[in-house]
Amino acid sequence: MAYRTGDRQQLGLLPESIEDYVSPEDPVRAYDAFVEALNLPQLGIEVDPNQVGNAAYDPRAMLKLPVYGYSYGVRSSRKLERECHHNLAFVWLMAGLRPDHKTVAEFRRRNKPALKQVLRHCARLCIRLDLIAGNVLFVDGTKIRANASRYRSHERAWYEKKLADPDRRIEQLLKDCEAIDRREQQQGSWVRMQKELTRSRTLKDRVQGALRGFEGSTRRYVNQTDPDCALMKSVQGSHAAYNVQLVVDDKQGLLLQADAVEQVSDVNQFARQIEAANALLRTPCETACADAGYADTTELEKIDNQGIRVIVPSQRQALKEPEGPFSKSHFTYDPELDVYLCPEGHRLRYETTEKRTGKRHYVIANGTICQRCRHYGTCTKARKGRKIIRLSNEEVKLKLEAQYEEAASQAVYERRKTRAEHPFGHIKRNLKVDAFLLRELEGARAEISVLASCFNVARLIGILGVNGLIEKLRVLGRPCFTPA
Repeated sequence: MAYRTGDRQQLGLLPESIEDYVSPEDPVRAYDAFVEALNLPQLGIEVDPNQVGNAAYDPRAMLKLPVYGYSYGVRSSRKLERECHHNLAFVWLMAGLRPDHKTVAEFRRRNKPALKQVLRHCARLCIRLDLIAGNVLFVDGTKIRANASRYRSHERAWYEKKLADPDRRIEQLLKDCEAIDRREQQQGSWVRMQKELTRSRTLKDRVQGALRGFEGSTRRYVNQTDPDCALMKSVQGSHAAYNVQLVVDDKQGLLLQADAVEQVSDVNQFARQIEAANALLRTPCETACADAGYADTTELEKIDNQGIRVIVPSQRQALKEPEGPFSKSHFTYDPELDVYLCPEGHRLRYETTEKRTGKRHYVIANGTICQRCRHYGTCTKARKGRKIIRLSNEEVKLKLEAQYEEAASQAVYERRKTRAEHPFGHIKRNLKVDAFLLRELEGARAEISVLASCFNVARLIGILGVNGLIEKLRVLGRPCFTPA
């Protein structure tokens, strides 16, 4: 059987025009059209072709590079530089420009605030294309590692002890420098001493920066490399990471909001993320849905008070734990007398209120009442008798639990996985994003904004096709976006 073989000496010729390097249906044309539709000054990227000095790279081309690169899992500045030399799609996208990795990294570093706004403008585009309805929104979160080692996370006492070492070293080095100057003798290397002094001062600055991370915070650990990240647990173990939050629209599964936060738990994120997404919509959403990780009654009440239907199961509902015969729901609350009545008809009176949480405690008047009850040992084993804890917004909790059990709510919650978890699967598996490249909270937020925008553009290509999306952008005109 014959084989097909190549011949590196075979003469060939690329098309005369870079425009012919990619076909009319190539996805790179859709990403190019998307960035062309953005209003760079509104993003916060300075555009001034009349600046004095050496010619700079076109900021629009420099923005296209990470947006398209991230869409195919090419994120590091050196890999992006390499693609501009060897990948025809990148050569076409950059119109032959070949910035080096330092230029790419510097553009990304200087424009973190602008990159954070890319998803916001992309979501507005989807709204104008009538692909985001804003009726039902899903919230979900995941942990993505920070660009820092978990072993660089330490407690306050460690940093305070470490801070004393650079101070002593700096003081000693300065004394040595003065002694050498006085004697004017070549005792030791002045150059090396200067380097040691610089290293000591740099270490001192980093330790002081880490100590500032403890101020006004309840955090136990602060990372020396990235003070904004936190130790978080995931299925892969414990790592220095950020908690990434996404808000997905139900109509086409497009993203409205993406954020990276340093809080480990999702509990206090529901209202914040839904309100951020609603700020982009013409009218607030009708329904907001999330899993039991967001089940905090005080947080959910903020959205419920806005007339939005909240579908979030309690921990008991999520675990599908059956209620026992003496669970709290079988105790009747009398609002006029402010007492609970147990299944046997005995009263539990109000005792105290927790200052921090506002929870109200109700106890039996006399512990012997419970001890003489035929259900003692099943209902409670406490010598002082049964205790009931009532939330300050208990009525809201009961309302939301009943709302979740409704058939219409169950149908919405059933769609949650297919909508809310799809973007994370694409970002983590298809794009191979297992860690952020940029450090600190602003850098993580910039990266997740670009990644979320890449997901949206990929979805738009799947919905409209490459030429269909380009035509839609052409009809909308440039720029597509107006100030918020």
